Amino acid sequence: MSKDFFEVIAARRTRYSIDNKVSITQARVQEILEIALKNTPTSFNSQGGRLVLLFGEHNQKLWDIVKNTLKAIVPADKFAPTEKKINSFAAGFGAILFFEDQSVVEKLKTQLPTYKDSFEPWAQQSSGMLQYVIWAAFTAEGLGASLQHYNPLIDAEVAKVFNLPKEWRLIAQMPFGNPTAEPFNKVQQPIETRLKVFK
Repeated sequence: MSKDFFEVIAARRTRYSIDNKVSITQARVQEILEIALKNTPTSFNSQGGRLVLLFGEHNQKLWDIVKNTLKAIVPADKFAPTEKKINSFAAGFGAILFFEDQSVVEKLKTQLPTYKDSFEPWAQQSSGMLQYVIWAAFTAEGLGASLQHYNPLIDAEVAKVFNLPKEWRLIAQMPFGNPTAEPFNKVQQPIETRLKVFK
């Protein structure tokens, strides 16, 4: 990894404008996902996170699903900006679909009933960590990405098109590729309003 850890954290930003002109290989992207899955913490080491990695025509299929789903519900006179945004995601190198396997969550609820109300939020927290680990790793590799949430609108069609288990619940989508525009300016709130230190 060429960048310092904290430099990567500071550099990780939402990148909506991407294309597929990257120097990274598909194999390296897969390797990043495998490392992230193996090393991102989960409650009780439950390992309920599931990923689907899409390249080429499969990536295009995903964004066609999104576009067609939204076209059916967004007024025609307001659809152009939505379509432009979706097309920018489709122009990227690929996309990741983040899922949580609900059979894992349900098994934990049965095995550890004392914590049954906590397993859903813990699964969401684990998914968030997995998303962040991959996003930061992409930043270190020079890739741009963003986190999208077209679920649950696209859930059924995604599961059908990619033949995914019914227990997998879609959490988020991450289009990624070569960043082609600077990120938006990020206004930071005063740190003293966000951090309390007791010594």
